Parts: sequence; structure tokens; C-alpha cells
Amino acid sequence: MRYVMQQKFWAWGDQLHVYDEQHQPVFWAKGRVFSWGHQLSFQDMQGNELAFIKQKLMTWMSQYEIHRDGQRFAQVRKNFTWFTKKFTLEMVEGDSLVIQGDFWDHRYQFRCDDRVVAKVDKAYWAWTDTYGIETEEGEDDVAILCSTIVIDKILDDQQRRRSNSSSPLSPP
Repeated sequence: MRYVMQQKFWAWGDQLHVYDEQHQPVFWAKGRVFSWGHQLSFQDMQGNELAFIKQKLMTWMSQYEIHRDGQRFAQVRKNFTWFTKKFTLEMVEGDSLVIQGDFWDHRYQFRCDDRVVAKVDKAYWAWTDTYGIETEEGEDDVAILCSTIVIDKILDDQQRRRSNSSSPLSPP
């Protein structure tokens, strides 16, 4: 299945929409404005919550939990690596997926063993963060879409920290 995930241009808090191949809205996510860490509700267009994304605080490497029906069903974590970025989508039941690729350009793949189960590619000529996401038949699309949101949050947070630390107004 092919999706386009697009961040809303003007929004109070995090908001994004997910469209299908015919550019029809199928999902949306809305973040809580005032919370400790990122928290987003991932819903269908009727407002039914399909997943809830919550950042785990006070961890050495970035981690997020994804909940369904109030129960954790997956966790996305940034792995410690020396020269490249790598993430893992750990499912409570089922296979874990390794997420790797070119995170500088926001082009990466979800892999289960040697098989690619999803691909993500960021569009650069858009007003807001826009991603093309392609999932293989039979994969958990909600988990993959939520993981894409998580990776975007982690990369944005890292970029913001780098920008703030290189500011001429920041302390030495």
C-alpha cells in the first residue's frame, strides 16, 4: 500500500494527515500541546484511535512506545551506533523490524531479516514535512506509519538541539 504523510501547515501542536494512493485522507495524528515529551493520537477519519504514541523520557537513547487499546504493542528505539543511525521497531508479539538507510535525506527502509517490508522517502519540495511511504502486503501499516512519525520526531529533536547548541547566543 502507498501512503503520503503530510504535516499540517498551521496547527496548534503536532498534526498530520495520511492519504492513500488516490490522495483520499485515511488517517490523521494529533499531538497533545502541553505534555512531558511527545504524545500523539493516531486515528482513522471517523475519530477512532488506532494507536497512541508516547515518548519515553529519561532514557539514554530515544525511545517511544506505541499503544493499542491501552496496551503497549510496539516500541521504537534509536540504536547506539558509531557512524550511522539505526532504529528498531520491536513488536510485543511478532517480528522486530530494523529501520536503516539515509536518515540525513530521510530515505530509509523497514527490514525483517533480509526482506524489505516498507520504504520511506521524504519530499523536499513541499511546504511542510511530507513523506511517501510504501508498505508490503500483510504488514502492520499502523505500526509502520506510527514509527515514521516517531523517527521524524527524533530527527527533528536532534536537529533542534544541534541548532540551539551552535547558536551564537548559547553559553560556551
